[in-house]
Amino acid sequence: MPEYSTLTVSIEDRLATITLDHGKVNAIDTALSRDLKTAFLELGSDATVDGVVLAGQPNRFCAGLNVMTLATSNREGLREFFHTYLAALQTMVRFDKPFVAAVTGFAPAGGTILALTADYRIMARGEKHTVGMNEFNMSLQIPRMMADIYAYYRGEAGAWADVQSARMYNSDQALHIGLVNESVEVDQVIPRAVAQCRTLMRVHPPVFRRTKRYLRRGLLQAVDHEMQGMVDVIAEDFDDPVFKKMMEMFVSSLR
Repeated sequence: MPEYSTLTVSIEDRLATITLDHGKVNAIDTALSRDLKTAFLELGSDATVDGVVLAGQPNRFCAGLNVMTLATSNREGLREFFHTYLAALQTMVRFDKPFVAAVTGFAPAGGTILALTADYRIMARGEKHTVGMNEFNMSLQIPRMMADIYAYYRGEAGAWADVQSARMYNSDQALHIGLVNESVEVDQVIPRAVAQCRTLMRVHPPVFRRTKRYLRRGLLQAVDHEMQGMVDVIAEDFDDPVFKKMMEMFVSSLR
């Protein structure tokens, strides 16, 4: 098993737990994206692993994309980041073993999308624990793959309404609209995720793989894009002078 700088991976009785462990809020950058892709590829080919739980620490799952990284990267670094992040999403959606997300805390924007790559999502109750797409609060674009993943669950009309209002949902609300499958107390998120994953692991693997492929065709199509073209479009938007000025203001506000 490779060593990761942003994740911890443990395996017990054929179930792997990937825990995000990257700074205070697990913001997504190139390193975390690369580690996620590698971990899911490794576990997907590991004959001793039959299922995966993706978790965070109590009260925090993933704060989304690292906006500071986006604001301070040069064009080459920006392209590398998005290429790596989108490739990680592709790998996670294409993972054909049981995969449960233990959403242990806040998970806005990019954190929401990470959770939506899973087969089943269990989310912690909490005042600050929310999911949703709030990028328009900063005039941040939502890359096509992320938009398509979100729209797979919410439908295009619902997804567009959410994005326009930068709507965020707590765990009970997210359960009601289908973004998560269970809403539980923080200390129950990981035990419930493990139990659910083990339930799915009891299904004969070829049956699980085929049925997962059949019933997630739309989600598989959402990530089946030519990467270079998507990154080109993202880079164009980040080259916009108005957007660059907004990013400069954001960086200044944090100093």
